[in-house]
Amino acid sequence: MMRSVHLGPPAGLVAQLVLLGALAASVGLGGAGWVAGAAVAVVVTGGLALGMDRYAAVRLGPADRVTLARATLVVGVAALSADVLAGPGRTATPVLVALSTVALVLDAVDGQVARRTRTDSALGARFDMEVDALLILVLSVLVASSAGAWVLAIGVARYAFGAAQAMAPWLRAPTPPRRWRKAVAALQGIVLTVAAAGVLAPGTTRGALVVALALLVVSFGTQARELWARRRAPAPA
Repeated sequence: MMRSVHLGPPAGLVAQLVLLGALAASVGLGGAGWVAGAAVAVVVTGGLALGMDRYAAVRLGPADRVTLARATLVVGVAALSADVLAGPGRTATPVLVALSTVALVLDAVDGQVARRTRTDSALGARFDMEVDALLILVLSVLVASSAGAWVLAIGVARYAFGAAQAMAPWLRAPTPPRRWRKAVAALQGIVLTVAAAGVLAPGTTRGALVVALALLVVSFGTQARELWARRRAPAPA
């Protein structure tokens, strides 16, 4: 059992290092990219290992493997983002956008795989959410360098809400799933990827980012309001 538990994270780490090596060979990944990519890979590996222990997962399911592939792509996005920030003249942005786009597409795949194989789990849901948040954080750091530091609010929103949950227990209660909230979460990655690609006029890009941030605030705000209204409700039997 212990051998199975620890098989997934190391396999993911190997895949992530292989991706970094491939990026180094294809686009000439610099030192900043290697450091950032390796750091994110260690965080992903450690977080997944801790999650498997916490949820007593013996092995990764089919959907979890898809999510792990997405996490591997996020490591590549982080490495290329650091490279672009360290050397504005570098031409790694097209590859970065391609990796981010594939990661966003796979975000719609892992849920379908979980439902069709009936392997959805608490670990899978949490892993999926954290990979989404990590991709958004990485992209927000990259886009903030050109659009303004305020874009970082998009990337840190999920972590700020997590910190609030740590301080206010009533925020930890489960809430019914809302499709529009999932759509808002997916929109953040799409808008940030388009902004990173630089295919729109600066004013249009800035407007899209403002709308995305506003929707994110509404999403977290309505969730907090629902939890506040239910904080004194009796616990279900």
